[in-house]
Amino acid sequence: MSAYVCGRSSSFILALTSFTVVPATFAPVATAQSTATLAGRVTGETGLALTGADVAVDGTQLRTTTNERGEFRFSGLPSGQVGIKARRLGFRPDSIKVLLPESGTETVNLKLSISAQELKPVLVRGDQVKYTGRLAGYYERLERRSAGVFVTRAQIEKENARNLSQLLQRVPGISLQRVPGGGTGVRMRDRTCWPLVWLDGNALSSGEADLDGIQPNSLEGIELYLGSTTAPARYSWTRNMASCGTILLWSRSNESDRPPPDVSSLPGLDSLVASLAVFTADQVDTMATLDSAKPLAIPYPPSLYAAHVRGIVLAEFVVDRGGHVEAGTLTIVTSSHPLFTEAVRQALGGATFTPALRGGKPVRQLVHQPFEFEGTK
Repeated sequence: MSAYVCGRSSSFILALTSFTVVPATFAPVATAQSTATLAGRVTGETGLALTGADVAVDGTQLRTTTNERGEFRFSGLPSGQVGIKARRLGFRPDSIKVLLPESGTETVNLKLSISAQELKPVLVRGDQVKYTGRLAGYYERLERRSAGVFVTRAQIEKENARNLSQLLQRVPGISLQRVPGGGTGVRMRDRTCWPLVWLDGNALSSGEADLDGIQPNSLEGIELYLGSTTAPARYSWTRNMASCGTILLWSRSNESDRPPPDVSSLPGLDSLVASLAVFTADQVDTMATLDSAKPLAIPYPPSLYAAHVRGIVLAEFVVDRGGHVEAGTLTIVTSSHPLFTEAVRQALGGATFTPALRGGKPVRQLVHQPFEFEGTK
């Protein structure tokens, strides 16, 4: 993943326009025959979704706000050409003309370029990640990848297989075979015998394991060892018993669960900026900056570090006159992964800043702070 490029030298150009945001459950403006739907997505220059962007239909009172995936939707629109405008504090607005059909759904994408002056990115490398808990061994082997084949949570979710045997069949060296009783068995490298199967470190039946009794979306990861000597020692038993291969299944838990999305933001933030109750970076004499004497301690999510996943987070918040993140103002503008989001949220809760100065006095400032998760050096 490419690193997030921040325009630290760009000016903060904002179109501060106040309007009332109306939820997407609005009354249709079209006739009863009009069934056109407009669905879309708002992203930043990196292609990542922008949450909390305001989207409006020109010439109407229809407005909505993008969700955590940057998505928006309008239903019951009249056919013909309509104009759509998207804006978000700290970004340059974008607009597009769309020709809607008499029925059906039209999709659009809007990309907003950043105009806010950002702080220097905080780099998170995670060189000191220590794995603990039930999944520690799995994460350690996943990071090294010295032996075996790994199927990560991200791959499981991308494949979206109906059952576990269907998912495993897509792995090179794995095939399916009908077994007595009408079931389906997994075989490795065209062997005719069943592999050893372990779930969370516990051996399953010594016979043919019912893999399809385990839902793929309940798993954090899978390890596949096709040879008799490649599996970790504790999961080999004896060479003869492991000669047909070994499968290690790891279920999800609290340590790997993704937090629910949160797209809350400070109500009327654009109005506060417009009324000078909160200042932007170009309106102060000295910008708010992280206190260098108290660096942020941001934990690299173990599951993402082990899988060599890099990412970015762009946080938006108000730094108060005392140099702290003002309660209720933290919003994640864009993020490449929910676990990165959660790590940033936790770290910012105890962050200390040097407050912004205007006319020699501390003032509240709206801050855009990028975070780059780089993994190992």
